[in-house]
Amino acid sequence: MTKEIRAFNFEVRAEENEEHGHFLTGQPIVYNERTNLDWYDEIIDDGALAETDLRDVRFLVNHNTDMIPLARSRNNNANSTMQMEVVPGAGMSIRVDLDTENNAEAKSLYSAVSRGDITGMSFMFTVDSDSWDDLESDHPTRHIRNISKVYEVSAVTFPAYEATSITARGLSDALESAKASLESAKAEQRAIERKKQKLKMLMEVNKWNSQT
Repeated sequence: MTKEIRAFNFEVRAEENEEHGHFLTGQPIVYNERTNLDWYDEIIDDGALAETDLRDVRFLVNHNTDMIPLARSRNNNANSTMQMEVVPGAGMSIRVDLDTENNAEAKSLYSAVSRGDITGMSFMFTVDSDSWDDLESDHPTRHIRNISKVYEVSAVTFPAYEATSITARGLSDALESAKASLESAKAEQRAIERKKQKLKMLMEVNKWNSQT
């Protein structure tokens, strides 16, 4: 399965707790939000995260896997530095515990979010199942029914795809994956139509035979 990236301007917020430290909160995945991706629209359906593998998810900046993760969720247990919550009807929200005292990048990110210099969130994932509306139109709609796995969540400098090479690569992968999925859906639709035609012809032959 192709790893895809979605980067949207879903607000990420900074929170400070004198007793427990510095946190980032946000919603990287939103259900039922229509997004225009070049030649098609995409909607992540309500419940797409119901069976998603969230056992090991990293928190990064701009999907930079060369850097040490700023937080991590392991089975979403209480000791994880990133807490994730799947909310029915809404999507996924996260709360990231940043080590701003010992990690310079975490401190810089917290400052950038606090100042409003970074406002977007993004996530990397694979799709288990999807479907399409308006297959024959010039601008069909892809529904992501089930997300197989979420690999990482990132705070992103440019939420819009076209703004950075990182998100542009994500869009390119997404378009290729969507194109393959669309062609598969069209082929399936054509196969169904052929079966319908064969069944119709068979019924007409049987009807003609019964009349002779």
